[in-house]
Amino acid sequence: MELKHLTGGNFLMGTDDDHGFSEDYEGPSTEVNVKPFEIGVTTVTNTDFAKFVKATDYKTTAEKYGTSFVFHIFVDDSKRDEYEHVAGAPWWLLVPGANWRHPFGPNSSITDLMDHPVVHVSLADALAFCDWAHMTLPTEAQWEYAARGGVTTEYPWGNSLTENNEFHANTWQGEFPWKNSQGDGYIGTAPVKTYAPNNYDLYQMIGNVWEWCRNPRYVLLDDFNTNDYELIKAPEKGEYAIRGGSFLCHCSYCNRYRLPARNGVDCLSTSSHLGFRCVKQNV
Repeated sequence: MELKHLTGGNFLMGTDDDHGFSEDYEGPSTEVNVKPFEIGVTTVTNTDFAKFVKATDYKTTAEKYGTSFVFHIFVDDSKRDEYEHVAGAPWWLLVPGANWRHPFGPNSSITDLMDHPVVHVSLADALAFCDWAHMTLPTEAQWEYAARGGVTTEYPWGNSLTENNEFHANTWQGEFPWKNSQGDGYIGTAPVKTYAPNNYDLYQMIGNVWEWCRNPRYVLLDDFNTNDYELIKAPEKGEYAIRGGSFLCHCSYCNRYRLPARNGVDCLSTSSHLGFRCVKQNV
């Protein structure tokens, strides 16, 4: 796994604008200090995760429970009515046999997706991989520092999602959640080195898959001034932060693909748009 060394220092985290959701507590913009660290140039891929599983015989949360959430367009029409769905979000189906090896259900495969981000990983799964690799997950402060690449704009490339009429990230085009025009070239995840990297040579910090962070969801920005980088060991309950948005983000429903945007999910949650990248703290 390729890592990039970042010098750290002070930066403005969060935002004072109102482009997000009030319940996400994206602001106020706050000066935060991060120590030097290294971060994955990409999210962890299926290739990376397969090496981990081969070495440890690890069983993921989705494999243990026997189900995971899959976005409806990846499920056969004839099967969709058979599966439970999320209340208020019928496009999320709880599919038996869906897991990191079978991202769309038991008959699917990652054979042609080895350079795509691994998905259907819970927070505990991500932490287990990091522990094996002698790394950890980023805090939100580390994540945003890395994602910004030294800029204060809305996105790593500017203030428009399609700056210069180009696609810079893997997000949803069309009418969410029923029709994706695939204007950016992908209906699901993209290979991790698709699109140009940011100013720190990091790929797809925005879009593609949500990325786990190791701090709880509702942490005030001021708390990130702490130097406590203790690894959280496999939490059993609680909502933890995820950052970056995914291939399903669209301005009509979830515009959380912006740099200051944040969201949270139960630590045991697994789905077809949730992955992670690793960091190594420099001491």
